[in-house]
Amino acid sequence: MFENFETRDLDTSGARIHFRHGGNGPPLLLLHGNPMSHVSWHKIADRLADHFHVVAPDLRGYGDSSAPDPVEGDHNYSFAAMALDQVEVMENLGYKEFYVVGHDRGGRTAHRMALDHPERVQRVALIDILPNHHIWTNANAAWARKSWHWVFMIQPCAEEMMAAVPARWFMEQKLSKPGIGLDFFDPAAFDEYVRCFTEKTIKGSCADYRACASCDLEQDTKDFEVDRKLTMPTLAIWGAKSHTGTVHGDLLPIWANYADNVTGGPIDCGHYVPEQAPNETYDWIMKFFGS
Repeated sequence: MFENFETRDLDTSGARIHFRHGGNGPPLLLLHGNPMSHVSWHKIADRLADHFHVVAPDLRGYGDSSAPDPVEGDHNYSFAAMALDQVEVMENLGYKEFYVVGHDRGGRTAHRMALDHPERVQRVALIDILPNHHIWTNANAAWARKSWHWVFMIQPCAEEMMAAVPARWFMEQKLSKPGIGLDFFDPAAFDEYVRCFTEKTIKGSCADYRACASCDLEQDTKDFEVDRKLTMPTLAIWGAKSHTGTVHGDLLPIWANYADNVTGGPIDCGHYVPEQAPNETYDWIMKFFGS
């Protein structure tokens, strides 16, 4: 797992970011989702490092990165703030331009990064997500049943309720999806997610979700209303059995409203695509970024 990768911590303008990096080639930034860490890329990171300089950080508020106290309105947990952290990490490593892959919250961070820093992001791959604006403006009962945590984690009592249960139990409930289960998770990786489920990361992740439903949504709506789209080549792949795939079906027509040049397709798996379908994920990444 992450053979020959260096582990570092870097102070950005807003947080201390923990990350691993290794390999040679064009820079490739991998951004994880909730409730995980950079470890979620462990099944493909070593292979990708044969072709790219892979940078795998923990987002602010997650893993071993710091979790600053939320400011009023949770603006310091917006996707813009989390994206800026990673732009600064890449700049510290000497890169003004790079590729980005994001899954789940990391995908939303990558989406915002590509909008706010188009001169930096040469290509972007988004895994099992839809635009934040589309999610909130098209929310329905089917979505709410499968994505309950979106609404739960923005409530005032969420931190106390999450901290009151055993970390392993919460991870089992959160990561196990109906008909999918947990067997595809590597035990060592799962243990890492449990280890990182602390008061710090609970605070950070809840602030992330609150920002998503407030300041992020406000900015996303403004962008949509003026037809501000991704301009670089964009890849959208998703799990056909995930909450995204089963509720929304084909994501490409939706993403076409938010990106000028989007390609991609479904993978026969659930939401945690890089861990349940690592070979297919690797193949899509190599085809898209290696072309």
